[in-house]
Amino acid sequence: MGNAQFELSWIDFTVVAVYFVGIIAHGVYVSRKLKGGSDDYFLAGRSLPWYLIGFSLFASNMSGSSFVGLMGGAYSNGVSIFNYEWTAAFVLILFAIFILPSYLRAKIGTVPEYLEYRYDVRSRRAFSLFTILAIMFIDTAGALYAGGLVISNVTEYLNIWTAVAVLALVAGLYTILGGLSAVVVTDTVQAVLLICGAAALFWIGLNEIGGWSQLWEGIPERKQHLILSADDEFLPWTGLWGVVLLGFYYWTINQFVVQRTLGAKNLREGQTGALFAGFLKLPNLFLMILPGIIALQLYPDLETPDLAFPSLAFDLMPVGLRGLIMAALIAAIMSSLDSALNSASTLVVKDFVQPFRPGISEGRMVGIGRIVTGVVMVFGAVYSPFIGSFESLFSYFQSSLSYIIPTIVVVYILGLFVPWLNGTGAFWTIVFGLVVGIPLFLAKEVTGVWEAAGLPAIHYTIMSTVMMFAGIVLHVGLSAATRTTPEERKHVDELVWSREEFVHVFTRWERPLWRDRTIWSGVLILALAGTIAWFW
Repeated sequence: MGNAQFELSWIDFTVVAVYFVGIIAHGVYVSRKLKGGSDDYFLAGRSLPWYLIGFSLFASNMSGSSFVGLMGGAYSNGVSIFNYEWTAAFVLILFAIFILPSYLRAKIGTVPEYLEYRYDVRSRRAFSLFTILAIMFIDTAGALYAGGLVISNVTEYLNIWTAVAVLALVAGLYTILGGLSAVVVTDTVQAVLLICGAAALFWIGLNEIGGWSQLWEGIPERKQHLILSADDEFLPWTGLWGVVLLGFYYWTINQFVVQRTLGAKNLREGQTGALFAGFLKLPNLFLMILPGIIALQLYPDLETPDLAFPSLAFDLMPVGLRGLIMAALIAAIMSSLDSALNSASTLVVKDFVQPFRPGISEGRMVGIGRIVTGVVMVFGAVYSPFIGSFESLFSYFQSSLSYIIPTIVVVYILGLFVPWLNGTGAFWTIVFGLVVGIPLFLAKEVTGVWEAAGLPAIHYTIMSTVMMFAGIVLHVGLSAATRTTPEERKHVDELVWSREEFVHVFTRWERPLWRDRTIWSGVLILALAGTIAWFW
């Protein structure tokens, strides 16, 4: 079935076409309402409510690593891939409680900007440059490849190159026109569409195999469990902390995702939005993971695991609903793509153009942001088909980051809780992560040099933990050797975690009670514990 052409009827094409027209029209509408200020364009005027933040966080994450990547991962490795989802909900709780308050107090426009306030400008520029490159090579290109892969399989009119070009053009258009305001509203519509489409696919697939009782019939024992043995090739339990580290990068310091929380109306809206996104991650067990098991039951011999989703969608879904599923997939890809494009333009303008040209006008900043969006869109479209050389889309996303981001996570998280850590430690720890991490990734995951040299086989999630400990030693050691005076650290007090603020928010009831952040956090923790216990 791997080479089959999945057919869409004219009704399905109409559903997809209406969707495309609708999101471009929304981009035009938002662009006419923009007042011209850079905060309006890049941060939606810092006026976003919790539900738009939550849906947008969820939707921006649901790209190639969701429909295509997660179902393909579940097809290959079973429910253990859900570890990447529940750990995200766990990290979002920590982000809402401990990290976001410092970001909003600092009134930053980009996540790297926090590094300049907390440490120095060197750290800001180093991390910003890395983030822009990661957005181009990983986020934008990965999202486009996921969409191009499926679209080129469902229509004889487009190959992967032309499918990628169409996706890039549409997402680029409404992002260029409307900025973050267009992105978050479009993301909310796309999140709802995504959830409905995936739920329909799960329900129809479950009926096709004979119901819940047949779901695990004949499925290997290993694929039925969340926690795997220490010698497992896909995700040993010893690598779970490495997964949490990836979550910290993705949900707490990645401009691509965090930008919508920086546009929050206030701290309460931002925190509630982050917790709401955590709740939305848990049903992915049914929406993204178990459909991969259903595909394994129905199509045990697929050419590549990444075809699990299109095989299910176009074999089981009736005419019309195929169009809905197709629109939902495109919605997932668009949500990730628009977030990547918008955050890349924000980073270039806020971290490089504005500091070097402080007198630049608001309108000129928006104009440069739009140009950058277009450039990143074209680059992603050209580069994305080359991702096909990786074993699977999911392995591309996860392994590429595991070697590079642990030291950056160390710089941010330790900086929030240890006031005496300084810019020298931060900058050289980030540089170490890039200079050592990138060659290590190429040697071990891409070229095979590591294996040829007879070095031990270490899973990339465990390498992530090793890099984290190296980063801690380096950051603490260099900061201790070049300690700054208390006078030089005076401004840092406003940028680190505040125990007083935490006590104020989480030790009293809020009105209305259903919006109480303590209750939201507690219920989400219980839901997490229940899900883990179920599939242990």
